[in-house]
Amino acid sequence: MSCVLFTEHLTQDGKKIIEICLNAEKSLNALTLDMIDLIQPELDAYKTDDSVVAILLDGAGEKAFCAGGDVVSLYKSMTGGGDADFPEQFFTSEYLLDYTIHTYPKPIICWGSGIVMGGGMGLLSGCSHRIVTETTHMAMPEVTIGLYPDVGGTWFLHRTPGRTGLFLGLTGNRMNATDALFLNLADRFLKTSQRGDVLDRLTQETWEGDLNAVVSRVLRDLEDDAWDTRQSMESPVRTHFDLIQDITDQDTVEEIIETLLAVETDDKWMQRAQKAISHGSPLAIHMIYKQFRNTLHMSLKEVFESELVLSVQCCRHREFPEGVRALLVDKDGKPNWTFSSVSDVDPAFLSELFVSPWDTNPLAKM
Repeated sequence: MSCVLFTEHLTQDGKKIIEICLNAEKSLNALTLDMIDLIQPELDAYKTDDSVVAILLDGAGEKAFCAGGDVVSLYKSMTGGGDADFPEQFFTSEYLLDYTIHTYPKPIICWGSGIVMGGGMGLLSGCSHRIVTETTHMAMPEVTIGLYPDVGGTWFLHRTPGRTGLFLGLTGNRMNATDALFLNLADRFLKTSQRGDVLDRLTQETWEGDLNAVVSRVLRDLEDDAWDTRQSMESPVRTHFDLIQDITDQDTVEEIIETLLAVETDDKWMQRAQKAISHGSPLAIHMIYKQFRNTLHMSLKEVFESELVLSVQCCRHREFPEGVRALLVDKDGKPNWTFSSVSDVDPAFLSELFVSPWDTNPLAKM
Protein backbone atom coordinates (compact mmCIF):
# COMPACT_ATOMS: atom_id res chain seq x y z
CA MET A 1 0.00 0.00 0.00
CA SER A 2 1.18 3.51 -0.77
CA CYS A 3 2.91 5.57 1.92
CA VAL A 4 0.47 8.39 1.10
CA LEU A 5 -3.24 7.90 0.47
CA PHE A 6 -5.20 10.38 -1.67
CA THR A 7 -8.98 10.24 -1.26
CA GLU A 8 -11.57 12.40 -3.02
CA HIS A 9 -14.61 13.39 -0.96
CA LEU A 10 -17.48 14.85 -2.97
CA THR A 11 -19.39 17.79 -1.53
CA GLN A 12 -23.15 18.20 -1.83
CA ASP A 13 -22.65 20.87 -4.51
CA GLY A 14 -20.38 18.71 -6.67
CA LYS A 15 -16.98 19.96 -5.55
CA LYS A 16 -14.10 17.90 -4.14
CA ILE A 17 -12.21 17.86 -0.86
CA ILE A 18 -8.95 15.94 -1.19
CA GLU A 19 -7.78 14.02 1.86
CA ILE A 20 -4.01 13.47 1.92
CA CYS A 21 -3.12 10.88 4.54
CA LEU A 22 0.43 10.02 5.60
CA ASN A 23 0.19 6.25 5.67
CA ALA A 24 3.06 4.91 7.78
CA GLU A 25 1.48 4.22 11.14
CA LYS A 26 4.29 1.96 12.41
CA SER A 27 6.86 4.76 12.04
CA LEU A 28 4.40 7.32 13.46
CA ASN A 29 4.03 8.68 9.93
CA ALA A 30 7.64 9.89 9.77
CA LEU A 31 8.00 12.03 6.66
CA THR A 32 10.04 10.31 3.94
CA LEU A 33 11.30 11.55 0.58
CA ASP A 34 8.90 9.13 -1.11
CA MET A 35 5.99 10.79 0.73
CA ILE A 36 7.17 14.26 -0.24
CA ASP A 37 7.61 13.25 -3.90
CA LEU A 38 4.05 11.92 -3.97
CA ILE A 39 2.43 14.93 -2.29
CA GLN A 40 4.19 17.79 -4.12
CA PRO A 41 2.91 17.16 -7.68
CA GLU A 42 -0.62 16.53 -6.43
CA LEU A 43 -0.71 19.82 -4.52
CA ASP A 44 0.66 21.58 -7.59
CA ALA A 45 -2.14 20.09 -9.73
CA TYR A 46 -4.92 20.90 -7.25
CA LYS A 47 -3.99 24.60 -7.34
CA THR A 48 -5.56 25.04 -10.77
CA ASP A 49 -8.27 22.37 -10.49
CA ASP A 50 -11.48 24.35 -9.95
CA SER A 51 -13.31 21.26 -8.72
CA VAL A 52 -10.99 21.01 -5.69
CA VAL A 53 -12.03 23.44 -2.95
CA ALA A 54 -9.94 22.27 0.03
CA ILE A 55 -7.27 19.84 1.22
CA LEU A 56 -7.41 17.79 4.43
CA LEU A 57 -3.97 16.69 5.62
CA ASP A 58 -3.82 13.95 8.26
CA GLY A 59 -1.95 10.81 9.33
CA ALA A 60 -2.86 7.16 9.72
CA GLY A 61 -3.73 5.89 13.19
CA GLU A 62 -4.39 7.67 16.46
CA LYS A 63 -0.86 8.03 17.85
CA ALA A 64 0.64 10.64 15.57
CA PHE A 65 0.01 13.03 12.73
CA CYS A 66 3.74 13.00 11.94
CA ALA A 67 6.53 12.39 14.45
CA GLY A 68 9.25 14.00 12.34
CA GLY A 69 11.40 13.60 9.28
CA ASP A 70 13.10 10.41 8.11
CA VAL A 71 16.34 11.01 10.00
CA VAL A 72 17.30 7.33 9.92
CA SER A 73 17.65 7.46 6.11
CA LEU A 74 19.60 10.69 6.53
CA TYR A 75 21.87 8.93 9.01
CA LYS A 76 22.59 6.12 6.54
CA SER A 77 23.58 8.58 3.83
CA MET A 78 25.73 10.61 6.25
CA THR A 79 27.62 7.55 7.42
CA GLY A 80 28.36 6.04 4.01
CA GLY A 81 25.45 3.62 3.84
CA GLY A 82 23.53 5.46 1.15
CA ASP A 83 23.60 8.16 -1.52
CA ALA A 84 25.82 11.02 -0.36
CA ASP A 85 23.55 13.48 -2.20
CA PHE A 86 20.47 12.30 -0.30
CA PRO A 87 20.52 15.02 2.42
CA GLU A 88 20.46 17.81 -0.15
CA GLN A 89 17.68 16.08 -2.09
CA PHE A 90 15.65 15.43 1.04
CA PHE A 91 15.88 18.88 2.60
CA THR A 92 15.39 20.71 -0.72
CA SER A 93 12.22 18.71 -1.43
CA GLU A 94 10.95 18.96 2.15
CA TYR A 95 11.36 22.72 2.37
CA LEU A 96 9.78 23.22 -1.06
CA LEU A 97 6.75 21.24 0.13
CA ASP A 98 6.57 23.24 3.36
CA TYR A 99 6.80 26.50 1.41
CA THR A 100 4.08 25.30 -0.97
CA ILE A 101 1.77 24.66 1.99
CA HIS A 102 2.54 28.05 3.57
CA THR A 103 1.69 29.87 0.34
CA TYR A 104 -1.14 27.65 -0.95
CA PRO A 105 -4.09 29.49 -2.55
CA LYS A 106 -6.74 27.10 -1.19
CA PRO A 107 -7.58 25.99 2.35
CA ILE A 108 -5.39 23.23 3.78
CA ILE A 109 -6.83 21.78 6.99
CA CYS A 110 -4.40 19.82 9.14
CA TRP A 111 -5.60 17.29 11.71
CA GLY A 112 -2.68 17.71 14.14
CA SER A 113 -3.65 15.10 16.70
CA GLY A 114 -1.22 12.93 18.65
CA ILE A 115 2.52 13.43 18.17
CA VAL A 116 3.52 16.37 15.95
CA MET A 117 7.27 16.90 15.94
CA GLY A 118 10.01 18.16 13.62
CA GLY A 119 8.94 17.51 10.04
CA GLY A 120 5.35 17.16 11.23
CA MET A 121 5.51 20.67 12.64
CA GLY A 122 6.79 21.85 9.26
CA LEU A 123 3.72 20.44 7.51
CA LEU A 124 1.20 21.66 10.08
CA SER A 125 2.59 25.15 10.57
CA GLY A 126 1.95 26.26 7.01
CA CYS A 127 -1.65 25.06 6.84
CA SER A 128 -4.45 27.62 6.80
CA HIS A 129 -6.48 25.73 9.43
CA ARG A 130 -4.43 23.90 12.07
CA ILE A 131 -6.45 21.62 14.34
CA VAL A 132 -5.15 20.26 17.66
CA THR A 133 -6.79 17.88 20.12
CA GLU A 134 -6.52 16.69 23.70
CA THR A 135 -3.86 14.17 22.60
CA THR A 136 -1.64 16.63 20.70
CA HIS A 137 2.01 16.66 21.77
CA MET A 138 4.15 19.12 19.81
CA ALA A 139 7.88 19.72 19.95
CA MET A 140 10.90 20.82 17.98
CA PRO A 141 13.43 18.58 19.81
CA GLU A 142 16.34 18.88 17.37
CA VAL A 143 18.77 20.05 20.07
CA THR A 144 18.85 16.44 21.32
CA ILE A 145 20.19 15.15 17.97
CA GLY A 146 22.65 17.92 17.12
CA LEU A 147 20.38 19.81 14.75
CA TYR A 148 18.16 22.92 15.09
CA PRO A 149 14.44 23.66 14.53
CA ASP A 150 14.28 23.63 10.73
CA VAL A 151 11.27 23.08 8.40
CA GLY A 152 10.46 26.77 8.85
CA GLY A 153 10.98 26.59 12.61
CA THR A 154 12.95 29.79 12.64
CA TRP A 155 9.94 31.41 10.96
CA PHE A 156 7.07 30.15 13.11
CA LEU A 157 8.96 30.14 16.42
CA HIS A 158 9.80 33.82 15.84
CA ARG A 159 6.06 34.49 15.75
CA THR A 160 5.24 33.20 19.21
CA PRO A 161 4.64 35.55 22.19
CA GLY A 162 7.73 37.08 23.77
CA ARG A 163 10.79 34.85 23.59
CA THR A 164 8.88 31.59 24.03
CA GLY A 165 9.97 30.43 20.56
CA LEU A 166 13.63 30.81 21.44
CA PHE A 167 13.14 28.94 24.71
CA LEU A 168 11.26 26.09 23.02
CA GLY A 169 13.87 25.88 20.28
CA LEU A 170 16.75 25.68 22.76
CA THR A 171 15.08 23.14 25.06
CA GLY A 172 12.88 21.15 22.68
CA ASN A 173 10.20 21.14 25.38
CA ARG A 174 6.85 19.63 24.55
CA MET A 175 3.69 21.64 24.03
CA ASN A 176 0.10 20.49 24.37
CA ALA A 177 -2.92 21.77 22.46
CA THR A 178 -3.57 24.75 24.74
CA ASP A 179 0.11 25.71 24.47
CA ALA A 180 -0.16 25.54 20.68
CA LEU A 181 -3.18 27.84 20.66
CA PHE A 182 -1.48 30.32 23.00
CA LEU A 183 1.66 30.28 20.85
CA ASN A 184 -0.23 30.76 17.58
CA LEU A 185 1.00 27.37 16.39
CA ALA A 186 -2.60 26.12 16.04
CA ASP A 187 -5.99 27.63 15.21
CA ARG A 188 -8.73 25.30 16.47
CA PHE A 189 -9.23 22.80 19.28
CA LEU A 190 -11.39 19.74 18.63
CA LYS A 191 -11.80 16.42 20.42
CA THR A 192 -10.30 13.32 18.84
CA SER A 193 -13.83 11.90 18.63
CA GLN A 194 -14.71 14.69 16.17
CA ARG A 195 -12.27 13.55 13.49
CA GLY A 196 -15.00 12.11 11.28
CA ASP A 197 -17.27 15.09 11.89
CA VAL A 198 -14.82 17.43 10.14
CA LEU A 199 -15.15 15.74 6.76
CA ASP A 200 -18.86 15.09 7.20
CA ARG A 201 -19.57 18.76 7.83
CA LEU A 202 -17.22 20.01 5.12
CA THR A 203 -18.88 17.84 2.47
CA GLN A 204 -22.31 19.19 3.44
CA GLU A 205 -21.28 22.80 2.80
CA THR A 206 -21.94 24.95 -0.26
CA TRP A 207 -18.53 26.02 -1.55
CA GLU A 208 -19.00 29.52 -2.92
CA GLY A 209 -17.13 32.75 -2.32
CA ASP A 210 -14.38 32.74 0.31
CA LEU A 211 -13.28 29.11 0.68
CA ASN A 212 -11.33 29.81 3.88
CA ALA A 213 -14.46 31.31 5.44
CA VAL A 214 -16.40 28.13 4.67
CA VAL A 215 -13.81 26.05 6.53
CA SER A 216 -13.65 28.51 9.44
CA ARG A 217 -17.44 28.44 9.83
CA VAL A 218 -17.48 24.64 10.06
CA LEU A 219 -14.57 24.41 12.49
CA ARG A 220 -15.92 27.23 14.65
CA ASP A 221 -19.19 25.38 15.04
CA LEU A 222 -17.48 22.08 15.86
CA GLU A 223 -15.14 23.82 18.31
CA ASP A 224 -18.11 24.82 20.47
CA ASP A 225 -18.68 21.14 21.30
CA ALA A 226 -15.06 20.80 22.46
CA TRP A 227 -15.02 23.87 24.70
CA ASP A 228 -15.33 22.02 28.03
CA THR A 229 -12.45 19.67 27.13
CA ARG A 230 -10.26 22.58 26.11
CA GLN A 231 -11.03 24.49 29.30
CA SER A 232 -9.98 21.53 31.43
CA MET A 233 -6.43 21.60 30.04
CA GLU A 234 -3.63 23.75 31.42
CA SER A 235 -0.97 25.49 29.34
CA PRO A 236 2.53 25.03 30.79
CA VAL A 237 3.95 27.63 28.40
CA ARG A 238 1.40 30.26 29.46
CA THR A 239 1.94 29.33 33.13
CA HIS A 240 5.71 29.78 32.81
CA PHE A 241 5.61 32.74 30.43
CA ASP A 242 7.12 35.28 32.83
CA LEU A 243 9.82 32.85 33.93
CA ILE A 244 10.66 32.08 30.29
CA GLN A 245 10.99 35.81 29.64
CA ASP A 246 13.34 36.22 32.59
CA ILE A 247 15.48 33.23 31.58
CA THR A 248 15.90 34.37 27.97
CA ASP A 249 16.49 38.05 28.83
CA GLN A 250 20.27 37.65 28.66
CA ASP A 251 23.05 38.94 26.42
CA THR A 252 24.52 35.59 25.36
CA VAL A 253 23.33 32.05 24.90
CA GLU A 254 25.78 30.94 27.59
CA GLU A 255 24.01 33.25 30.05
CA ILE A 256 20.60 31.89 29.00
CA ILE A 257 21.71 28.33 29.72
CA GLU A 258 23.31 29.31 33.02
CA THR A 259 20.14 31.12 34.11
CA LEU A 260 17.90 28.21 33.13
CA LEU A 261 20.00 25.67 35.00
CA ALA A 262 20.09 27.90 38.08
CA VAL A 263 16.29 27.82 38.43
CA GLU A 264 15.26 25.82 41.50
CA THR A 265 11.96 24.16 40.73
CA ASP A 266 9.90 21.04 41.36
CA ASP A 267 7.90 21.66 38.21
CA LYS A 268 8.31 18.71 35.83
CA TRP A 269 7.91 20.79 32.67
CA MET A 270 10.76 23.09 33.68
CA GLN A 271 12.85 20.16 34.88
CA ARG A 272 12.51 18.56 31.43
CA ALA A 273 13.79 21.78 29.88
CA GLN A 274 16.80 21.75 32.22
CA LYS A 275 17.52 18.10 31.46
CA ALA A 276 17.30 18.63 27.70
CA ILE A 277 19.60 21.63 27.74
CA SER A 278 22.09 19.72 29.91
CA HIS A 279 22.22 16.69 27.62
CA GLY A 280 21.65 18.39 24.26
CA SER A 281 24.35 19.25 21.76
CA PRO A 282 26.38 22.33 22.80
CA LEU A 283 27.02 23.04 19.12
CA ALA A 284 23.29 22.79 18.34
CA ILE A 285 22.51 25.23 21.17
CA HIS A 286 24.79 27.79 19.52
CA MET A 287 23.33 27.01 16.07
CA ILE A 288 19.80 27.57 17.33
CA TYR A 289 20.69 30.88 18.95
CA LYS A 290 22.65 32.14 15.92
CA GLN A 291 19.98 31.03 13.46
CA PHE A 292 17.34 32.86 15.49
CA ARG A 293 19.33 36.07 15.40
CA ASN A 294 20.23 35.74 11.71
CA THR A 295 16.66 35.20 10.52
CA LEU A 296 14.82 37.82 12.59
CA HIS A 297 13.94 40.04 9.62
CA MET A 298 14.02 37.45 6.84
CA SER A 299 11.08 36.63 4.56
CA LEU A 300 9.64 33.11 4.59
CA LYS A 301 11.53 32.26 1.39
CA GLU A 302 14.79 33.60 2.82
CA VAL A 303 14.27 31.55 5.99
CA PHE A 304 13.92 28.32 4.01
CA GLU A 305 17.00 29.18 1.92
CA SER A 306 19.03 29.79 5.09
CA GLU A 307 17.76 26.57 6.65
CA LEU A 308 18.79 24.59 3.57
CA VAL A 309 22.34 25.92 3.91
CA LEU A 310 22.55 25.05 7.60
CA SER A 311 20.87 21.64 7.30
CA VAL A 312 23.09 20.46 4.43
CA GLN A 313 26.20 21.72 6.24
CA CYS A 314 25.11 19.84 9.38
CA CYS A 315 25.01 16.66 7.30
CA ARG A 316 28.66 17.18 6.31
CA HIS A 317 29.91 17.23 9.91
CA ARG A 318 29.82 14.65 12.68
CA GLU A 319 27.48 16.31 15.23
CA PHE A 320 24.14 15.54 13.61
CA PRO A 321 24.84 11.89 12.69
CA GLU A 322 26.30 11.31 16.16
CA GLY A 323 23.11 12.66 17.76
CA VAL A 324 20.93 10.45 15.56
CA ARG A 325 23.10 7.43 16.36
CA ALA A 326 22.85 7.91 20.11
CA LEU A 327 19.13 8.66 20.23
CA LEU A 328 17.58 6.70 17.36
CA VAL A 329 20.01 4.10 15.96
CA ASP A 330 22.08 2.56 18.76
CA LYS A 331 19.78 4.19 21.33
CA ASP A 332 22.49 4.24 23.99
CA GLY A 333 21.62 7.82 24.94
CA LYS A 334 25.32 8.68 25.14
CA PRO A 335 26.23 11.03 22.28
CA ASN A 336 29.90 11.97 21.98
CA TRP A 337 29.39 15.64 21.15
CA THR A 338 32.09 17.56 19.27
CA PHE A 339 32.32 20.12 22.08
CA SER A 340 31.95 19.21 25.74
CA SER A 341 30.14 22.38 26.80
CA VAL A 342 28.49 25.51 25.42
CA SER A 343 31.49 27.60 26.44
CA ASP A 344 33.85 25.31 24.50
CA VAL A 345 32.19 25.72 21.09
CA ASP A 346 34.61 27.15 18.51
CA PRO A 347 33.09 30.31 16.94
CA ALA A 348 34.98 29.72 13.68
CA PHE A 349 33.61 26.17 13.38
CA LEU A 350 30.11 27.47 14.11
CA SER A 351 30.41 30.18 11.45
CA GLU A 352 31.43 27.65 8.80
CA LEU A 353 28.06 25.91 9.18
CA PHE A 354 26.30 29.05 7.96
CA VAL A 355 28.34 29.40 4.75
CA SER A 356 26.44 28.33 1.65
CA PRO A 357 28.00 25.41 -0.27
CA TRP A 358 26.44 26.68 -3.52
CA ASP A 359 26.79 29.73 -5.71
CA THR A 360 23.01 29.62 -6.20
CA ASN A 361 20.76 28.21 -3.49
CA PRO A 362 18.64 25.28 -4.82
CA LEU A 363 15.55 27.04 -3.43
CA ALA A 364 16.30 30.37 -5.14
CA LYS A 365 13.61 29.82 -7.80
CA MET A 366 10.97 28.72 -5.26
